[in-house]
Amino acid sequence: MKFKRLFLILWAVFTALMVLMIQGGVTSLEAFSPDNRTELSGGSAATVSKATKTAFAQPIKNLDRKRRRVFVFGDHLFNTQWVQAPSSVATLDGLGPLFNRNSCAGCHVRDGRGRPPLPHEDRMLSKLIRLSIPGQTEEGGPLPHPLYGGQLQEQGILGVPSEGRTQVSWEEEPGTFADGKPFSVRQPSYRFTDLAYGPLGDEVLFSPRVAPAVFGLGLLETVPQADIVKQADPEDRDGDGISGRPNYVWDFVKKDKQLGILGWKANQPNLKQQIAGAFNGDIGLTTSLFPKPSCNEGQPDCLKEIKFGEQPEVSDEFLDKITTYMSLLAVPARRNIEGVAEKRGEKLFYQAQCASCHTPKMVTGKTSEHSEFNNQVIHPYTDLLLHDMGAGLADNRPDFEAEGQEWRTPPLWGVGLVKNVNKHTFFLHDGRARDLMEAVLWHGGEAQASKEAVLQLSETERTELIAFLQSL
Repeated sequence: MKFKRLFLILWAVFTALMVLMIQGGVTSLEAFSPDNRTELSGGSAATVSKATKTAFAQPIKNLDRKRRRVFVFGDHLFNTQWVQAPSSVATLDGLGPLFNRNSCAGCHVRDGRGRPPLPHEDRMLSKLIRLSIPGQTEEGGPLPHPLYGGQLQEQGILGVPSEGRTQVSWEEEPGTFADGKPFSVRQPSYRFTDLAYGPLGDEVLFSPRVAPAVFGLGLLETVPQADIVKQADPEDRDGDGISGRPNYVWDFVKKDKQLGILGWKANQPNLKQQIAGAFNGDIGLTTSLFPKPSCNEGQPDCLKEIKFGEQPEVSDEFLDKITTYMSLLAVPARRNIEGVAEKRGEKLFYQAQCASCHTPKMVTGKTSEHSEFNNQVIHPYTDLLLHDMGAGLADNRPDFEAEGQEWRTPPLWGVGLVKNVNKHTFFLHDGRARDLMEAVLWHGGEAQASKEAVLQLSETERTELIAFLQSL
């Protein structure tokens, strides 16, 4: 009897605490902390107070002369429009033969986000289609399509037919907030035309992806992997409905599987490999990491052209410099942190448990070659883990250990400046969301409860939630 009585008392205390927490507006496991309300999103050394169209293109503070020179040259490489080989400048040729864009900046405009094509545009400008078929490579990655490889390259150099075109159409799906206000989200569908090398076939798996913003990646690389993995809860043992899984992907230097931290599916272990992969797939340039050209069997004109130019087409020196450039891109400061609407919206963000995946705070480690990145408290609003986002956002295409419904939690820092930098407000991995609220309304799977919480908000509260997000 004594044990039963004690149990009932403890249960009553627990229930009372939960009620108090809910009434206080804090239900998330990631408890609200005033310490997270700071302008220093990228820590003390890597935060810049710039909110203009160049907000994502700024170097970290107090760069020494040597690294500033590298940064400037890396910026030049980032904006270089590569040309077909042979050319008068052998170090900057080798474009294609098949490619999506001829420069990094062509997709990552001003180091920012890409977008889907607009109605008057007949091709993808800063978005691409990943391709594969069922199965895995020896390294455990997606098995490339036998005719088209790992992605559909919509451009070719003179004499080499492009692989095809992507047509995107949209269908509106109506919904209603709890207060009766209607909304609509748009569902994309894809059609592939002008396929020059044969049909894609019934087995094809494809994943549309816009170019993500590229600032702050040097900081994310410095977060200790043990701290990232520590947040994972793949079996949801705490019963909060949020799992979070690490993706382990192939490291082409270490010849082993490593924790994936970058990319829409956390399918890259580090920035250098991500850049080399983009050079190869997006621009058609070889590096020492990816020395094979992006031509496939059955593409004779492409294979005929690869004999021109020096190999690798991007030297190790250039690859290192552009990696340094992107590592040193600073994070824009958070704004309006004392605004009334922003502060209320921040509280709603925690109440809806958005902070369970969009983790506000991380602490970097001590291993970066850039000393400014070490021991920094940063606020990226990501846990860098994979989460099931539901059938609505699924691409149904596995990527290493990421399943078809899983996506890495994207960082939210700088999200309020996309309009200033990139002149659009298209969000999510494929740019389907036309604004931040539409992005929230696409959340499903592990984030379904958060979406349901937002649906219950009043119009004023929804405005406050968006005000908070725009302050990041």
